[in-house]
Amino acid sequence: MAVNAKKIAVYVVVVFVLYLIITDPEKAADYVQIGFEGISDAAKALGDFATWVANGGKS
Repeated sequence: MAVNAKKIAVYVVVVFVLYLIITDPEKAADYVQIGFEGISDAAKALGDFATWVANGGKS
């Protein structure tokens, strides 16, 4: 039962994304840009944290 619910959820998300791209490509591009900026910020934060740890936790 959980597998079917998961498949249905994936299909709903895919249909929503396709609908968004078809009806408003500019807004879809904005969402993609926001997503990549978030990923970039998270990667930078992880790099800063790893540097902090490598330096022995000193600022």
